[in-house]
Amino acid sequence: MSDTTDADGLTVGQVSARLGVTVRALHHWDEIGLAQPSLRTAAGYRLYTAGDLERLHRVVVHRELGLGLDRIRTVLDDTADVLGALRAQRTQVAERIDRLQRLGAGLDRMIEAHERGPLLTDDQQAAIFGPGWDPDGPARARRRYGDTRQWRQYAERSASRGPEEWQAVADDIAGLDRALGEAMDAGVLPGSPEANRLVERHREVFSSYFPLTRQMQVCLGRMYEADPGFAAHYDGIRAGLAMWFRRIIDAGARAHGIDPDTATWDGGQEERR
Repeated sequence: MSDTTDADGLTVGQVSARLGVTVRALHHWDEIGLAQPSLRTAAGYRLYTAGDLERLHRVVVHRELGLGLDRIRTVLDDTADVLGALRAQRTQVAERIDRLQRLGAGLDRMIEAHERGPLLTDDQQAAIFGPGWDPDGPARARRRYGDTRQWRQYAERSASRGPEEWQAVADDIAGLDRALGEAMDAGVLPGSPEANRLVERHREVFSSYFPLTRQMQVCLGRMYEADPGFAAHYDGIRAGLAMWFRRIIDAGARAHGIDPDTATWDGGQEERR
């Protein structure tokens, strides 16, 4: 097919490039009588006039608004109130722009959350997470876990949370820490109903960050005891709490048929499926 310009119109190829629609779509709209070229070359090729282009522009706009081709035909062929139709179309465009802007803002929050976790200022984080909050903690976590499924899930939750939501998470964690210390003081034994309830409560509270399977929880329990930072946190609540916490997690896992000595983080993915 030739793509040369006739004195009275534009070829299909030129219209396709100008409007950003495919040649196939233009042929289809011609065949169903939705937007037909007014002219043909001597060789029979389609040529679109300025009036044809005006109708095509409107077809493209309505299609972007989500209208079906039959509905677009009805709108374009209703000449009773052209100005009213154009104003309604402009309103729809404005509404779509608003939706896209809100979508863009949400994507910006998601990107920022993937980059740095909670979307809070340093002062907000210090106030919410308390004196033990480490301002470098989120950056270290991003470097260590940023390519994992769990970091993506954490970022999705972070993108939708403000200070009040994070305060609720912090309160739940503080409440769990108090309950763990009190249970240890009371001599609660690993594997007992009271201990198992605390293990389930930990899974529920921790899932504020990302879904936590029992195998993953076992891995966390081992880290709580072995990692100096986590061990210092729990042993600061009660001496020996880090080890006791790991023991009740292990016992809870055994009650569900999981061998703590062979539990793996990847195994937690299989458990979820």
